[in-house]
Amino acid sequence: MLTSTQNRAAAFSSGPVARRAAVRPALGMRARARPTAAVSVRAEISYIMVKPDGVQRGLVGDIISRFERKGYKLTGLKLYQTPREVAEEHYKDLSAKPFYKDLVNYILSGPVVCMVWEGKGVVATARKMIGATNPLASEPGTIRGDFAIEVGRNVIHGSDSPENGEREAGLWFKEGLVAWDQTMTPWLKE
Repeated sequence: MLTSTQNRAAAFSSGPVARRAAVRPALGMRARARPTAAVSVRAEISYIMVKPDGVQRGLVGDIISRFERKGYKLTGLKLYQTPREVAEEHYKDLSAKPFYKDLVNYILSGPVVCMVWEGKGVVATARKMIGATNPLASEPGTIRGDFAIEVGRNVIHGSDSPENGEREAGLWFKEGLVAWDQTMTPWLKE
């Protein structure tokens, strides 16, 4: 006879969520444990990074909570000490700017929390949730409006386009993302 703990463990390890969870490459095809008749269209993804100041100030939980409450699905999460080459590649489009070196050094100054969120319109919505690059121009209720004052310490990064979401996820999550199905999905989508 199985104890209630053993029953729960057996149900979890063989349940539909456990069977469907799989690691998928960050770019390209989406891994699925179950076959589908139609071609699966991958949902939009956004790379979100809590910068060193946000990690040091203990804001990670508040930031994750905002995305969870909005209904987006977390498919990648890690605490990461950024290598210089990753920071330089991430900010390569700013390499001609006078603040580039300071920006790279800032990202290297402490751990960051890397996340990939998935869902309909996630890039545009995340940008609204994050607020303006200059926190003083950010509306109250946005992450930067609530938690930041300085442009150089603005707590968070978010992809600015679906294409950059894919590129950044591939850069920061070379090991891939987790494909899984949320049980609340029917309550969020028509």
